[in-house]
Amino acid sequence: MKRTFALFILILSWCNVFSQEDSLRTTRYVMRSFLIGTGRANVLDTYLSPLEYKGPEVRVLFENMRMTRLMGGNVSAQHVFQADFSYTKNPAQTARMYTGMVSWTYALHYQFRLNERLKILAGPTLDLNGGCIYNNRNSNNPAQAKAYGSIGASGMVIYKMRIKDYPLTVRYQASLPLLGAMFSPEYGESYYEIFSLKHGGKHVSFTSLHNSPSLRQWLTLDFPIRQFNMRIGYVCDIQQAKVNNLKSHIYSHNFMIGFVRNFYILKGKNRISMPHNVTPY
Repeated sequence: MKRTFALFILILSWCNVFSQEDSLRTTRYVMRSFLIGTGRANVLDTYLSPLEYKGPEVRVLFENMRMTRLMGGNVSAQHVFQADFSYTKNPAQTARMYTGMVSWTYALHYQFRLNERLKILAGPTLDLNGGCIYNNRNSNNPAQAKAYGSIGASGMVIYKMRIKDYPLTVRYQASLPLLGAMFSPEYGESYYEIFSLKHGGKHVSFTSLHNSPSLRQWLTLDFPIRQFNMRIGYVCDIQQAKVNNLKSHIYSHNFMIGFVRNFYILKGKNRISMPHNVTPY
């Protein structure tokens, strides 16, 4: 009886060690992608103009996704950095607006593996944004600073399929901000009054779905070309708010193209490239 109990304890110890090693291995799978694209942007900021400006936009996107040891190795961590620049004009083509924005997003997704082909991911996300809008027609208040952040929810669907022996991976992701804060001058207030004259006011506003209903969506397709994993996609970025009696929105639609690299980290910075049919997500 004692021998049986000792053997049972030994088997449990081995299982625990192996499970820890498997959990540690999952943290070494890394996916990185770089995309660049172009599209159209609709920009409105009533601090600068009551009109909506439209024009072309250029966007770059970096993504890093890695498995973690959270919840038995079923949670992935995603970092996304985006930068975009748009050159827009008013309906009469008499004024120009230059908009530059950067954003950083960090999300944790729990992975629900429904089968070998289909996964559904869901979890919380942190989103930080900053930039500037410049209107060449204004002389008194020509620019508007943009700074806001939020916590929200993120969801993703990943589907792997094959056309004959050719592997394809389709992914859709959406991020919805729920609670956050935004910097904004008050209606009719200049930046000179804020920073030089030190006028008091409500310059940081609470944001939620009632005054800042925004949404980011991606749809991508991964496919191999020889030794390279290519990615094409569509990004729909809807950012809008109404604070301090000022309305603003930036609607972006971009078609993206780039590449994806999958790694397995051995020690430190040593890494092995993974084949196109093996991905960390």
